[in-house]
Amino acid sequence: MRRKYKNMKFISWNVNGIRACITKGFEERFHELDADIFCLQETKCQQGQVKLELPGYHQYWNYANRRGYSGTAIFTKREPLSAVYGIGIEEHDKEGRVITLEFEEYYFVTVYTPNSQSELRRLEYRMKWEEDFLAYLLKLQEKKPVICCGDLNVAHQEIDLKNPKTNRNNAGFTDQEREKFTELLAAGFTDTWRYFYPDQAGVYSWWSYRFKAREKNAGWRIDYFIVSEALKDLLQDAKIHTDILGSDHCPVELDIRFE
Repeated sequence: MRRKYKNMKFISWNVNGIRACITKGFEERFHELDADIFCLQETKCQQGQVKLELPGYHQYWNYANRRGYSGTAIFTKREPLSAVYGIGIEEHDKEGRVITLEFEEYYFVTVYTPNSQSELRRLEYRMKWEEDFLAYLLKLQEKKPVICCGDLNVAHQEIDLKNPKTNRNNAGFTDQEREKFTELLAAGFTDTWRYFYPDQAGVYSWWSYRFKAREKNAGWRIDYFIVSEALKDLLQDAKIHTDILGSDHCPVELDIRFE
């Protein structure tokens, strides 16, 4: 008997405000990409402020308590067994940063990691977040493999940003944040882009709106798909859609084949 395979396409995009992104062609891009699961970060909206008609998709939104701030969403063609909002820690769950969908074969998590901010005002909180979020992923992984995507707000290595020397110890490229990402990988997760393209430089997912950064490709790779080691052999490709506009981030993609 021949094995049946199911090719899946996953997309993650920090839209930097879904209402603004809708005016810049979000729905056209959404339909063109035709993902099985499509995740958003930094939606910056409250319940009832946005109505997206996306036939064939189940919608899950997590809103921050603070208006116009943070927030995540997942649109999925396949209905999950369950949906969980947050990671079960009140300190972290006020900002709408995490959604977890459970499917038969895996958990699917989207996350918008807190930015350490200018002068690293929030670095201490970020470190606490990193520890608690990793513990959350590992707890999920005890039950079944995990696919996690989103804006992780860190460029892991010098190859992951255009100007590493001038950005050393800026938010997103501190030794502490980079070390936490190293710990995440050491705990049994794979950075899928680097799995396929270990030495590729000059491909980024975020550019500042200032200094014509996107035009000059002075960017950072801070948007990721990471997966449990158990899924590594099922990976087909990883993509970064640098040509898609509408936000200061571009969408990132993971293609995976399930038996």
